[in-house]
Amino acid sequence: MNDKNEKSINEFDFNLICNYFSSIDRQGPGSEEMTKLAISYIKGLSPNSKIADLGCGTGGQTITLAQNTPAQIVALDLFPTFVDKLKSRLETLNLSNRVNAIIGSMDELPFTNDEFDMIWSEGAIYNIGFQHGLEYWHRFIKTGGYVAVTEASWLTENRPSEIANFWTDAYPEIDTISNKVKHLQSAGYIPIATFVLPEECWTDCYYVPQKKAQEIFLRNHAGNATAKELVDNMRHEADLYSKYKHYYGYVFYIGKKV
Repeated sequence: MNDKNEKSINEFDFNLICNYFSSIDRQGPGSEEMTKLAISYIKGLSPNSKIADLGCGTGGQTITLAQNTPAQIVALDLFPTFVDKLKSRLETLNLSNRVNAIIGSMDELPFTNDEFDMIWSEGAIYNIGFQHGLEYWHRFIKTGGYVAVTEASWLTENRPSEIANFWTDAYPEIDTISNKVKHLQSAGYIPIATFVLPEECWTDCYYVPQKKAQEIFLRNHAGNATAKELVDNMRHEADLYSKYKHYYGYVFYIGKKV
């Protein structure tokens, strides 16, 4: 464990995590601009194409996919509250006819082989592991189809022990970009593009919105020591990013199935 003995986010109560993250638009670093940039590398999508957005959360990137591609989309998440919030957003934007939001596990997909022209997953593949996810999802993608995911990655070969220990404890599969690309290739994809998400994807789009949400969350869970611990963990994570952002980040990995 790291020096402060924090929990991994997945060690907290399921309902508590859901309540915390459902109050913000994004459940991980990212932005509309970076989703659009990733979409620009995808060729050949049509109204007959099908996209699966796995670990969709409340749908920050799902909405962008729907507004910037002509495809039919299935958005899947394990948290019912996230799915309900996404459904509400889709209705408001008149996108329910093109996006089907469902509850499910990205590790037990209810789909058929070769069903999708693209599988998309922002900030979520870590839940089942980068390599395992790419290998498992491969069967559901048509030959010539795409996979596009964001993944926590080291940006340098060496890094300070504090941040190395934190990430190794939180996500042992964190690795360098070059090694992640090798995993992409070994799982049966041609690397199409990789790019690092800019700092504002972490700050303006993820950590800053949490500040207001944390105040409300703590008021709603006054006296709950676990709720306070969750907020303390998220604040510590934000502090670590501010201190060590040159050493790690989220990276978009886009591959084409062969």
